Amino acid sequence: MPTALYGVAGWPLGQTLSPLLHNTAFQALGMPAVYLCWEIPPEKLVAFVESMRLLGIQGASITIPHKIALMPLLDAVSEQARLAGAVNTIYRDGAKLCGENTDVAGFLRPLAGLDAENTDVLLLGAGGAARAAVTGLALRRFRRIFVATPSDKSHLPLVRQFGCTPLLWKERHGVPAGLVINATPLGMRGKETERTPYHFEKAVRPRDGQPLTAYDIVYNPLETRFLREAGAAGRQRLSGLSMFLGQGAAQFRLWTGQELPVEAEEAVNMALSGEKTEA
Repeated sequence: MPTALYGVAGWPLGQTLSPLLHNTAFQALGMPAVYLCWEIPPEKLVAFVESMRLLGIQGASITIPHKIALMPLLDAVSEQARLAGAVNTIYRDGAKLCGENTDVAGFLRPLAGLDAENTDVLLLGAGGAARAAVTGLALRRFRRIFVATPSDKSHLPLVRQFGCTPLLWKERHGVPAGLVINATPLGMRGKETERTPYHFEKAVRPRDGQPLTAYDIVYNPLETRFLREAGAAGRQRLSGLSMFLGQGAAQFRLWTGQELPVEAEEAVNMALSGEKTEA
């Protein structure tokens, strides 16, 4: 029987692969633990945190829309999470509930070989994942970072904090960005699957010498409409899978002190490729 309880909290959750990743890891290492799904509406977030304290829940992954609202409810928050302005992981330090942002390292993982100083970036979105993205982009010192959201206002606090350039949503195709990032839920499996925040055929040509790249933080499905259309436009495509696995490995290390076993990543890859998995 499990003696340690973990899970993912969001609203709505959709078809997250976090339970597959972490439960496979627990099984591979013979750990008596289980990872569950918790759909927590915004008005229940305070009660959820108190439940973690009362029930002795050891850790949680946090997703849309709680990454920002969660921060003041915790006993301690890391410097990286404060810089990002969002928490995606709760872990315990004794009796304290602490917050970390493992999305930043996960986001940077597939960008390691990109010429940051010569690349202009267009970031679409301003939620918790977008905050992790812009934190990573700032740390890597990308040339210019433009940010746009459909509301034309939700990105303004992020712009002020990081010194980015704000754009009206209707102007997003007029930016000559070498790297275009989808940090919105558009394209996610479910009701958003066939939607995209960007149309590459409408985009102006980036400056010569820039790498032409499209990065979708959505990882399920593995190939979104955003990435399909980016490929048709001749761009290198980066899926959110690398970010998902990187942040998940960092979470597992925080919770257990152990490295994520290879079986866990293999299970996620098989699930996304449509192959049957036992986990």
